[in-house]
Order: sequence, then structure tokens, then C-alpha cells
Amino acid sequence: MRTGRMFHRDAQTFLVHLFGRGLEDSRYVVETYRSRPDGQIEPVEPEQSRTKGRRKQGRTIASLAAVKKLRPERDEIIVCTALNLKASGIQYWGASAVGFLATRHAR
Repeated sequence: MRTGRMFHRDAQTFLVHLFGRGLEDSRYVVETYRSRPDGQIEPVEPEQSRTKGRRKQGRTIASLAAVKKLRPERDEIIVCTALNLKASGIQYWGASAVGFLATRHAR
């Protein structure tokens, strides 16, 4: 007998949080985070191309169309902040990252 919930591998459940003026800009800085089972959130480093003689890119820039197509994994949080609008953008939270289904015990 199973006591936990069964998740379908193809489930597309996630939380969307718009902040500020939302998606009114044309370019966004994209940051990705992973949530651990204990509730901690860690940043995920973007993949860097290793070209000789060039400095590393510090952030990932995406267009509005690319931001609208983003979908988080179950334990992922994606934060897209507008470049030209102050404190505006969108956040995508995976089902496990939201923490609704997690069992946490406070000490």
C-alpha cells in the first residue's frame, strides 16, 4: 500500500507570479534556482560557452517570446526580471518548489 501521492511524469503544473508591471518589456534577465527537499533554494549556474580570450557572460538575457515559452521543472524556480522596467517581471515555480505538497517538520 502506498501512502504518498503519485505524480504523473508528464504533469505540467506550476505557479506563475507576475510582479511590478509584468511582461511589458521586450528583454529579460533570466535566473534559475533549484529547491531542495529540505526547503533550501540554491541558484543554478547558467551554461557558459568556453571561448578562449573572452570573459564570461554574467547573466542570461531572453526575449519576451522566449520568456513566455519557459516552463519550470518540478523542483525549479525561474525568475525573469525586466531590463528596462524597474522591479517588473514574472516568476515560474514548479510544483515541488512551491512547497504545498512537502512535509516539513519545524525544530
